[in-house]
Amino acid sequence: MSHKILLSAQELQAGLVSSNYLIFDCRFVLSAPDSGYRDYLEAHIPGAVYAHLDDDLSGPVTPFSGRHPLPGAQEFAAFLARSGWQPGTRLVAYDHADGSIAARLWWLMKYFGHDCAALLDGGFRAWQSAGYEQQSGQLTARRAEPVDLRTNAGLVVSTSEILAGLGQDDRVLTDVRAGERFRGEFEPIDPVAGHVPGAVNYPLQLNLTAAGRFKTAEEIRAGLLKLAGNHRARDIVYMCGSGVTACHAIFAGELAGLEQSRLYAGSWSEWIRDRSRPVEPKAG
Repeated sequence: MSHKILLSAQELQAGLVSSNYLIFDCRFVLSAPDSGYRDYLEAHIPGAVYAHLDDDLSGPVTPFSGRHPLPGAQEFAAFLARSGWQPGTRLVAYDHADGSIAARLWWLMKYFGHDCAALLDGGFRAWQSAGYEQQSGQLTARRAEPVDLRTNAGLVVSTSEILAGLGQDDRVLTDVRAGERFRGEFEPIDPVAGHVPGAVNYPLQLNLTAAGRFKTAEEIRAGLLKLAGNHRARDIVYMCGSGVTACHAIFAGELAGLEQSRLYAGSWSEWIRDRSRPVEPKAG
């Protein structure tokens, strides 16, 4: 990690004048996919361009994929070009508050070989609370030339790898969904409730304060070291419902100096595509 990956509203405000930033508004609500863009049009940080989770930060859903498969290199490069990003430009992403959507863009930049992104701590809510200037309407971004992106396959774990590793102790499969979803008590999104056998639950909120800001690096590190036990950070594989909020946990780990944790990109919504894959708790 060669640059600061978490900025306060005050730091971003100061950097807008002196730094080469491109800001992305990633506000999105799963139950209302168009509401984030409407919020963006109403008010956003000056100069921010909008990144839609379904259209820009994900690839097409297939019968075998989860709800938010990773975008292809060419498609993501085209999105960055439309947005005006080019190598050498730092990227700052934000969402409504806690970074759970914006972290997907942060992670995708790493996945495609450009470790240049940061998150706004507290998101747009923090910016508003600070009383800083806001803009409304659609921004016409200055287009850039598409960059030849290459994926870093070492950052992801596939469903077949998860399946092959069931019952083994070579990784800590960590599900960051809320406890009631992990336990199968409540499932508002996916058609099957429960979790992958052997997974442990570490809800992403454990890395956040009650106000939705990231805890200190020391606090996050203490929790994650306890989670990892005798395993290395690379042995922690994070998952969630569709591979989006799991990126938030990877971000928190890097914030705490525990880098190289991996993402089960398909996550729960891909795991349950094949009903022959085991699920806990068992139905009936």
